[in-house]
Amino acid sequence: MKSFIITVLLLVGSTVHAGTSESYGIFSADDKPQMWCLAQNIYYEARSSNRADRLAVADVVINRVKHTYYPDTICGVVKQGHKYSNGQMKRNKCQFSWYCDGKSDWPTDSDSWVDAQMIAYNMLIHSDSLGITEGATHYHADYVTPNWAKDFHLVGRIGAHIYYRWEK
Repeated sequence: MKSFIITVLLLVGSTVHAGTSESYGIFSADDKPQMWCLAQNIYYEARSSNRADRLAVADVVINRVKHTYYPDTICGVVKQGHKYSNGQMKRNKCQFSWYCDGKSDWPTDSDSWVDAQMIAYNMLIHSDSLGITEGATHYHADYVTPNWAKDFHLVGRIGAHIYYRWEK
């Protein structure tokens, strides 16, 4: 009960927009930028799927951070993609399509956003559900069949996504 009350107080106290340091939910992008990036990816990639799938999407990002092929920060992984010479992202040329689809990256569904932030917080602070994908570094929606999938080891399906990892 105590943790529920603390969570409610955090939510009520931090759902304001103030000055240039905007916050919305449990923490802000200024406060915890890596956690914010992870929460954004959870929100945009799996908010309409089940909880296990949301945890798995987060786990893939963390697995990529640990992998030598990918950037060594969560934001680096989430924002990875092709850029123009001026530094602007090329539309639809990102690892995670929501990041360079041309739409706003500001969450609009407050319940799903708070849930994504809670998952990100618990994974990074308490290691909650780390390893749920058994080392997966890739996933795709269950309604597509990308060419790259044949080059990876199938881990399995969780919710609306199918998960893969490189063989070691």
